[in-house]
Amino acid sequence: MPLKAIVAFLLILFAGTSSLSAEEIAAPNQRGTIFTLWPFVDYRESPKEGYSNLSILGPLFKFQWRGEERDIAIRPFFYNSTNSREERSKTTYLFPLASSEKSPSSESIRILKLYQSNKYRTGEEEEQRDQMLFPFYIGGKSAKYGPYTSVFPFYGDIYDRFWRDEYHYVMFPFYSWTVKNGTTTRNYLYPLLSTVEGEKESGFQFWPLYGQSAKEGVYRRRFAIWPLYTDEETGLDTDNPTRKFTLFPFYASVTSPNRTSHHYIWPFFGHTVDKGKKSEEWDYFWPFLVTVRGESRSMERYLPFYSEERRKESNKQWYMWPIYSHEELSSPSFRQERDKICYFLYSDNEETWSIDGKSRRRVALWPLFTYKRDEKGIRTVTFPAPVEPILDKEEIEKAWAPLWRIYVHKWNDNDDSAVSLLWNLYWHERRKDAIAVELFPLFSYSSEQRVADFKLFKGLFRYQKGATDNKVSFFWLPFGIHWGKSVPGGAENGQVNSRSRQ
Repeated sequence: MPLKAIVAFLLILFAGTSSLSAEEIAAPNQRGTIFTLWPFVDYRESPKEGYSNLSILGPLFKFQWRGEERDIAIRPFFYNSTNSREERSKTTYLFPLASSEKSPSSESIRILKLYQSNKYRTGEEEEQRDQMLFPFYIGGKSAKYGPYTSVFPFYGDIYDRFWRDEYHYVMFPFYSWTVKNGTTTRNYLYPLLSTVEGEKESGFQFWPLYGQSAKEGVYRRRFAIWPLYTDEETGLDTDNPTRKFTLFPFYASVTSPNRTSHHYIWPFFGHTVDKGKKSEEWDYFWPFLVTVRGESRSMERYLPFYSEERRKESNKQWYMWPIYSHEELSSPSFRQERDKICYFLYSDNEETWSIDGKSRRRVALWPLFTYKRDEKGIRTVTFPAPVEPILDKEEIEKAWAPLWRIYVHKWNDNDDSAVSLLWNLYWHERRKDAIAVELFPLFSYSSEQRVADFKLFKGLFRYQKGATDNKVSFFWLPFGIHWGKSVPGGAENGQVNSRSRQ
């Protein structure tokens, strides 16, 4: 393996260290290896876990293997995660600029969500593909209509996308038409002139001056000098026909068997009664002064001073908006509490799964730090945090955050801990009766039970203590002065039980 060849070469050139480390601070005892030459190389290995990690130039280059999972990074330009057993791979390129994913059933490439290329394998002989460089090129295949192509603004046919059954256009916006549920809408110089056609359905509009359309027994719509006057009736074929009327801004109403709403000189006064939800709402200068009373929802809003909205499984409160907010979400299996100050300036989010007996918490203070406690009880503090409090995304965590995190501290309830300062210029790890610490290049020290290893300047002076054997060596030489009885596998080879960490 190229990674092991690189490390072997470095171990020949420089005196390596074998000491306690932790890829996960809750891992079991085992023999491992650490080799550091800050900031050029940091290599950590745990054979029992099938784990190895090579970092080059601090956080810039990362090569990590953990069982069947592999991560390769050239931060922030490239980050790839691969699972060989599941045959899955995900890569980001200067996130959020571009990304790609691959699995046994699909492949996809995205660039700023403007360009997309997807390939799907559904067990059929022919693969399904679609591509889009929005809005200039869209191509794909519809199960119902077959292949389609759109070259904007010249000519295009699109099927089963963008909330319509069909899109067609020629020299857009001069002429286009769409089809949805049997209704065809033709546009001439969109959106100025259009017609509507369908079974027992017709209409036209010359926007924004006048428009009307109707489908017998289903709906009727009309507007004039939009949005000053609108009048529509929908759901005429249901048991809840609804009429919406607007004479903006003087009056607006919604009337149906289930709901009645009236607004006068919007947004100053409004009153809504919803019989279906059994609620009543009063608006005074919406959205600042609002009250709602109902079985499933109630609200008191006096912005910016105070707001509280209660639902069956949730509660949301604002104090001196937007300074402080508190949210609660509760169900038989899940509970969440979240506090925010000025949206992302400070946030505290705790989630609990009562059935599984698991919980996690995340606290962030922009731009200073983040604190996390995961489902396994492992806690992490990182400093600084210029982006994470605003964008809590896995891609930020992997591809960007290690570049600016000068301090990382992890620990658990068993007093196992790991500390890293300036990308392992100083690192300190502890678990049970074992400890390892290094301040490059001044000193390093590791001990577990009765075995210890101490170095100055990476081996210029080295003292090793075993169960009954001791050794002192100088000038990075592999031999030195011994006393006591030699113990195979003890301090003679300078190894202690260890774990490796990321």
